[in-house]
Amino acid sequence: MTNNRVTRRGGRLMALTTASLGLVAAMAIPAAAADDGPAREQLIADCASGEGKCSFNEPTLGKAYLGDFRQVSNSLYNCSTSDATQSMGWADTVGSTDSAGVSVTAGGKIAGLIDLSVTATYNHTWSSSHTENSSLNMTVKPGEVGWISRAQVMQTVSGTWQTHYDSPKWGHYFWFVPDKVTGPAANGTDGQSNAVTVKTRKMTTAEKRSCSAGAKKGRAFVVKR
Repeated sequence: MTNNRVTRRGGRLMALTTASLGLVAAMAIPAAAADDGPAREQLIADCASGEGKCSFNEPTLGKAYLGDFRQVSNSLYNCSTSDATQSMGWADTVGSTDSAGVSVTAGGKIAGLIDLSVTATYNHTWSSSHTENSSLNMTVKPGEVGWISRAQVMQTVSGTWQTHYDSPKWGHYFWFVPDKVTGPAANGTDGQSNAVTVKTRKMTTAEKRSCSAGAKKGRAFVVKR
């Protein structure tokens, strides 16, 4: 079963004849979505709006890992002829995305349902977003560019959305869709730690030309985003 595959289940109980028992049993088994069934996005939207009574069932947490480094500060261009040191502030906000690459909004209903399920299963909270900021002293050699990069500990939670409607939608009361949501994990999860580092590179010829104006004014650094 693929992550984006939607399944359905449900129906009204029928008279308990031999034929109807067989029909009820068949309807209770999840099956592949019909061509005229809902798109995955429609079911998730109904969960988010509350039109469907939804739960995130059987959450499974994957092993935590360190995410990619990304720039979280301005860039400092050393336009002088000697090493230059400066304190640089940085800020980083890391969010969550589902298996379709859609952002899971912090404080939204979807995030709340996942947190409720993870908390009940693992006895600790799940957060769809993490924000951190600080400052760091950085030394940049002449003719180089420096910036601060950060990597966040990440973790994937897998589960199945169950959507229940008071009246049948697309012919059924219940629909199911598997999902994976990747988001920030607490520092130290599975032995992984967040990382902040200073990175530098040589200026390009064009950057050196644009930097010279700042150097003539006596500034060691030219700050750019």
